Amino acid sequence: MLRFFLLFVLIQALLFGLEITNTVQNAFIIPFTAGIAAISASLIQSLDPQVVAEGVIIFNPETNFGVAIRSGCNGVEAVIILVAALLAFPRAPWLYRLKGIIIGSITIQALNLVRIISLFYLGQWHRPAFDWAHLYVWEVLIMLDVLLVFLFWLHYLPKRHAPA
Repeated sequence: MLRFFLLFVLIQALLFGLEITNTVQNAFIIPFTAGIAAISASLIQSLDPQVVAEGVIIFNPETNFGVAIRSGCNGVEAVIILVAALLAFPRAPWLYRLKGIIIGSITIQALNLVRIISLFYLGQWHRPAFDWAHLYVWEVLIMLDVLLVFLFWLHYLPKRHAPA
């Protein structure tokens, strides 16, 4: 258990350290976040056709309301925590870890899209509720999603590799 915890912390430190570098931000994080904004705006447009995405901003010109998706809101940090847990876990086959990373990342990003869209509408409706949901409710739900993905991954871990 100590080995898992130390590896988990070390992998997170390495991945978070890498994530904040200008090179990774410019080459991956900012374009990825702009893609999340574009997908979110595209989904919102089914109900509000006037909504647009410009870079990392989703904006409704009719209500003059917009949200900017920043680091911490793009789901990347949650994926880093999941990846660190899956890589640090002992005795798991590498193919199984890869499947967990792919499926888990998709799951986290899908919930994050729901988060972004709900916050976009909540921000137009009631700003204090937006702040509370953004800072407290969705933070917990995203981390709970990471934990649940990891627990499901452990549950389906091949039996010869499962913890005692």
